[in-house]
Amino acid sequence: MDEAVVGAGGLGEAAGGDAGVADVDQEPLRRVEPLSSGQWGATVRAMRSEQGGGGVATARRRNNVVEHGRPDGRPMLFAHGFGCDQNMWRYVWPAFAEDHRVVLFDHVGAGGSDASAFDPRRYASLQGYAHDVLEICRELELTDTVFVGHSVSAMMGVLAAAEEPERFGRLVLVGPSPRYIDDEGYRGGFSRTDIDELLASLDSNFLGWSSAMAPVIMGNSERPELGEELTNSFCATDPEIAARFARVTFLSDNRGDLEDLRVPTLVLQCSDDVIAPESVGRYVHDAIPGSRFLQLSATGHCPNLSAPQETIEAIRAFT
Repeated sequence: MDEAVVGAGGLGEAAGGDAGVADVDQEPLRRVEPLSSGQWGATVRAMRSEQGGGGVATARRRNNVVEHGRPDGRPMLFAHGFGCDQNMWRYVWPAFAEDHRVVLFDHVGAGGSDASAFDPRRYASLQGYAHDVLEICRELELTDTVFVGHSVSAMMGVLAAAEEPERFGRLVLVGPSPRYIDDEGYRGGFSRTDIDELLASLDSNFLGWSSAMAPVIMGNSERPELGEELTNSFCATDPEIAARFARVTFLSDNRGDLEDLRVPTLVLQCSDDVIAPESVGRYVHDAIPGSRFLQLSATGHCPNLSAPQETIEAIRAFT
């Protein structure tokens, strides 16, 4: 994304200003260090104790897990992106329900998840969200799973598959980005200044940021109802959790996690995607051994909404 979109004054110029939402002063978020590997077990045990024991329902309740399709079918686990929830897959998952065990869920803080389960330390890195994915897989006893991850969830799938590859048979990465900030020899689409300004805008006026950015992220300006839906989804998210999730999303660097991935992977790249441009999708493809790359005709960053049939056909051909 160029500076006209997220630079100083660029939000208003690119997406019609602050949509009439007044500025709201908020304290800046304090930096929270992610949990070390030795702290994960204690944290999970504490969460289970607070939620009534370590039964099968723990991750189901926390992440609002919903199942469809054939109980004995090959599992398909759909993971949504930032500011969204499982409803964003409603045009895609039914196409697989006849043959698959379809599993949908919400990240903590989104949709029908248990927002009280949000732990700033657990979710101070994408590894925390990847562990949620693995806990869902364990509780539902999923193996040979087709994981379909949109946007930031794509990297969660990469991290989860690297930790427990036996759980996954295929990864479908829709609009993935291992790093959003440009680096030497790498074009992520944003400068550090872009990201700092984007996050500052989100902190000071979350509703205004959502109204401005959602249509830009969605693209497809000739179909304004799509941008409106994404705006409504963003605005329905807890602002503090969304701000922390945005920092984790836009400041992460998972490039080093790609080359060790051994699960068959498909990279689905949209056209004219301001969040994850084609150069990023091709970088992901080149970095993951044996992966496949498919350029979609769909434009914008959310083909699950804007071009569900093309998305379905691409996934079906790979799985």
